[in-house]
Amino acid sequence: MDLTTRGGGPGSGQGPPTATGQTVSKAGQAIPNLRDRIPKLEPRRRRQEPSNPTPVPETPALPPRPDLSTLEFRTPVRRILLRKDHELFLASPTFNLILSFVFSLSESVADTPISAIEDSGLSEPVKTILRILDETEALCKESPPDDQGGSRFGNKTFRLFLDKVKQRGSQWHAAFSGSGGKLPEAAVTEASAYLNQSFGNRTRIDYGSGHELNFMMWLLCLYQLSVIEKSDFKVLVLRVFARYLEVMRLIQMTYYLEPAGSHGVWGLDDYQFLPFLFGASQLLHHHFITPRAIHQELTLEEFGHDFLYLGQVAFVNSTKTVKGLRWHSPMLDDISSAKNWEKIEGGMRRMFVSEVLKKLPVMQHFLFGSLIPAAEGMSEQDPNAVGSEENEEEGGEVEVYDDSDGKRHVHQPTGWGDCCGIKVPSSLAAAEEMRKRGQMESLRRIPFD
Repeated sequence: MDLTTRGGGPGSGQGPPTATGQTVSKAGQAIPNLRDRIPKLEPRRRRQEPSNPTPVPETPALPPRPDLSTLEFRTPVRRILLRKDHELFLASPTFNLILSFVFSLSESVADTPISAIEDSGLSEPVKTILRILDETEALCKESPPDDQGGSRFGNKTFRLFLDKVKQRGSQWHAAFSGSGGKLPEAAVTEASAYLNQSFGNRTRIDYGSGHELNFMMWLLCLYQLSVIEKSDFKVLVLRVFARYLEVMRLIQMTYYLEPAGSHGVWGLDDYQFLPFLFGASQLLHHHFITPRAIHQELTLEEFGHDFLYLGQVAFVNSTKTVKGLRWHSPMLDDISSAKNWEKIEGGMRRMFVSEVLKKLPVMQHFLFGSLIPAAEGMSEQDPNAVGSEENEEEGGEVEVYDDSDGKRHVHQPTGWGDCCGIKVPSSLAAAEEMRKRGQMESLRRIPFD
């Protein structure tokens, strides 16, 4: 081949390039220069993740404790009877008091494992609280559940257990003393009401984040009474709350407590919330345990006893009949993709406000007394209905009632509540029944997992 015929030379059929760089054929048609039409290769820019428009709630300043000489102690009662009552609560100093107490507890355990707390650092009131939890555990073991023939719904012996807890309340609180010495009997009655509501509902035989909140409010009452101090906050989380979780797991597995207001797999957890808030704070700047570590069984086994978040995930895994967070706890699975624990901790703060304090079905059961006062203008409870929360009548703008089976209904004007779906037993009960039949040696895997 004659190389002179290529590139527009003689015999090529193409003319010389024009001033614009295009080649002209003999027919007079311009042949485009494709080089100018090929886009330049540029590095791909990482798309920024959409930021959450809801700011992370800050920790309000913890207000000074009340002057006990000016308080008129009384049995706590429900005061959130209407939607407007809930709105008044959210704008009240009591809302900030609860937020400040819970978030201050969370901040006190930042980057601190449970093993960092030594027995020698426990104050006498904290030791008394731990003894109360030990005795509560003993009462549970002394009240074995009735044989329900394999039923996975709540066991009625739970009510006997709660009666025993209530009977011990005065004796337990007699060991406490405040700044003025022994606690007044009326103060004991007020504080013990929150402890009695910390282990579940007697009528419905269920348990949820509202009962967990009651336990924290019991601790808040002890703080208001000067029984415990700010210096005890770290121990309250890492020893007291951790022990409370152990006791509650035993109670849940013993009596098959039904999850109160559970969202099923689309909820964070059937029963608890605060282990995730406190646990995320514990892991805030951990050097090697990342959010993805919750998928590693060895990490959960080795560090679950030291970090509340990991311990709760390990417990959730142990109570499911299928293997894999993506199947039984997709919300926890999604959260594990966060870049760091700071994002998770901020998200848990948002959830505590939005899913606990701002949720009317949860807060309608909240009790107000003199230590945790109601806002001015909130509805008053019928004096004839004063008593434990499960025996109180409910009503108002939000229709609330218990049906013949003891199921609590909450109907808001905008539609039906979550209460009117099919009654779902605890998944924990399903796992326990399988374990009794020797079917829990290995968990089922989803075929396409």
